[in-house]
Amino acid sequence: MTLRGTDPDTVREVLETGEPLPGTFGFAGEVDGRLVRDVLGRVPLFVDRADPDRWAFEPGPLEDPALFPAGSVGVPGESPSGVWSLPEPTPDEPEPALETLDCALRTAIDRVRERDLEVAVAFSGGVDSALVAELLDAPIYVVGFPDSHDVEAARTAADAMGRELTVVELEPADLERAVPDVARATGRTNAMDVQIALPLYLVGERVAADGFDALAVGQGADELFGGYEKVVHLDHRVEAETVREAVREQIRSLPEQLPRDVRAIEAAGLEPVAPLLHDGVVDAALRLPDELLADEAGRKRGFRRVASDSLPESVAMRDKKAVQYGSLVARELDRLARQAGYKRRMDDHVTKYVESLLET
Repeated sequence: MTLRGTDPDTVREVLETGEPLPGTFGFAGEVDGRLVRDVLGRVPLFVDRADPDRWAFEPGPLEDPALFPAGSVGVPGESPSGVWSLPEPTPDEPEPALETLDCALRTAIDRVRERDLEVAVAFSGGVDSALVAELLDAPIYVVGFPDSHDVEAARTAADAMGRELTVVELEPADLERAVPDVARATGRTNAMDVQIALPLYLVGERVAADGFDALAVGQGADELFGGYEKVVHLDHRVEAETVREAVREQIRSLPEQLPRDVRAIEAAGLEPVAPLLHDGVVDAALRLPDELLADEAGRKRGFRRVASDSLPESVAMRDKKAVQYGSLVARELDRLARQAGYKRRMDDHVTKYVESLLET
């Protein structure tokens, strides 16, 4: 397959019109001799810096892989050029904006159902994965160490939703075994990326073993809807001067992040499904006014209001921890690194430990 995510005619049309959000879940590959990757980079595409004529959907087959730029078109072997950029629509009034978002979310779910996949949901108990699970009406799985925040949060959320939950309890040996697979699949060995990808891979292993085709995730909600504390405080981690600009800054970070998550799920033998990253949802998010994004009183305000129509209030308003911390994967990987002799006084000791596992 030389194109993923949509059909060649759709790509030809958006190349002609310049429309960045044509109603897909993203796309990448080769069409009419040209490489393409959608504006948010939702489908990974790699080119080989050692041999510019070579490209692949995963880094493994390439000698020196690099991500093909999101929103770009290029002939293999030549420098790509940007074609699509993130739209800058005028914010809607609050009520119409919420109606548009609700409609977009339900349309995205319908598009997932049309793919006729056996889907399970990676469930942390937070509003993002809970809304995906509720709208898809799909089985839910949580992954983490027995005393982790995510396992407890998922249990209480599942109870509130009246849902049966499958818990994938981890042991340190699971991490040690999975780290090389995750690092090779993603092409990344830095500690943070590996810590984030490991829970997706490990829950995906169980989901695949249970006979499912795909793993649905809540990825994208924090970036699209103002889920990060830094977009409220506008601290040193962002360049923006307003909340709205800071949210757009986070959306523009997705092309670098998403290939890690997609490749981790694919490495487990599943198709990734991210309903919240459908073009229609992205467009609706970009139209939210400031008061439906984030402030000192709360984050993802508009998204939570829409979610409240489908979820118990306790779940719709719940905050969550980042997956690497909520699952305790970061803590346990750090412990494994120290047990292997990579002490915290060493520079980036967990990354060094990850790299050592690839050498065995």
